[in-house]
Amino acid sequence: MQKPSEILEQVQRIASDMQSKVSDVIRNSPAHEIEKNVRTMMNQGFQKMDLVTREEFELQNKVLAKTREKLEALEAKVAALEKTQ
Repeated sequence: MQKPSEILEQVQRIASDMQSKVSDVIRNSPAHEIEKNVRTMMNQGFQKMDLVTREEFELQNKVLAKTREKLEALEAKVAALEKTQ
């Protein structure tokens, strides 16, 4: 009778072998080429859409926040000046 640790090792070895074989099959199958072609087509489509990167978006978001702060400060100054007149 096998020990539980030996059974667990066998199951792990079988699972590892199966994972390796499935990876090999997928890597060598037409599905891999289809995925590559779909990615290429999507990238070309995204480039035509003139999208921005996350970094560019975040940078513009920060610039906008600073501009809003300055605008609010200027509005407060104008309001204070209008009250004194």
